[in-house]
Amino acid sequence: MKKKLSLIIAFVAAMALSAVMLAGCGGGAATESEPQGAPAEGAEFIVGFDQSYPPYGFVGNDGNYTGFDLDLAAEVAERNGWTVKYEPIDWDAKDTLLNSGAISCIWNGFTMEGREADYAFSEPYMLNGQVVVVKKDKGISSFDDLAGKTVITQVDSAALDVLEGDKAGLAATFGKLETIGEYNTAFMQLESGAVDAVACDLSIAQYQMSAKPDAYVMLDETLSSEHYAVGFKKGNVETAEKVSQTLKAMYEDGTIEELCNKYSEYGLSFENWLIK
Repeated sequence: MKKKLSLIIAFVAAMALSAVMLAGCGGGAATESEPQGAPAEGAEFIVGFDQSYPPYGFVGNDGNYTGFDLDLAAEVAERNGWTVKYEPIDWDAKDTLLNSGAISCIWNGFTMEGREADYAFSEPYMLNGQVVVVKKDKGISSFDDLAGKTVITQVDSAALDVLEGDKAGLAATFGKLETIGEYNTAFMQLESGAVDAVACDLSIAQYQMSAKPDAYVMLDETLSSEHYAVGFKKGNVETAEKVSQTLKAMYEDGTIEELCNKYSEYGLSFENWLIK
């Protein structure tokens, strides 16, 4: 009987140990929240970005990846001794890629509002907002004129979040709210007349209007005001703070202003920069 009891106790202990080990390897929310250190010098810094998001990240005329955020990331990496790598991602898969370690951060006009509990963010570095763009001379000059119209936005975007949240009442007046994989195609549909309006980031609107000043107009009313920040895996506060400190140093030595001026032709303004 004593031997049998000893075997039972040993079995229970083994099961308890297995449960602890499984919990530690499970990859659930608790694991994702564990504190993490900043990359060591020489480590790879993999930047996840949407390659169809000018002027923050896109494919240049030479076929290479370029953009304001990618230039920022490259400079931050160089100053910290990291090796930068650009990784174009499917925006729907960004969280899976970040939590698995396939990318180090999401750095591409990434709105932090409403996501604060899900990521470790850098300080907000750029002022942004959600706006609506329409074709000129189409009789649409206010939100009221969007009643019965077809509005399109990017899937899993800040604009979609607003239209399904705070501005759900406005969206209910639309004839249809459509989503699409990336904004370049959305504006092609606007230009062709397939849709009546595009709901998007202010930066995207400024870029599209600077490229075709005679084609589009932005409504005076805005859907929201928000900020861009660099998103890291939840718990990776140390890297987020390191990036913020480096961006501040880049502002102080004039690098930020130089990069803003480089992309000013795309509608990007130094006046919207925040980390100082």
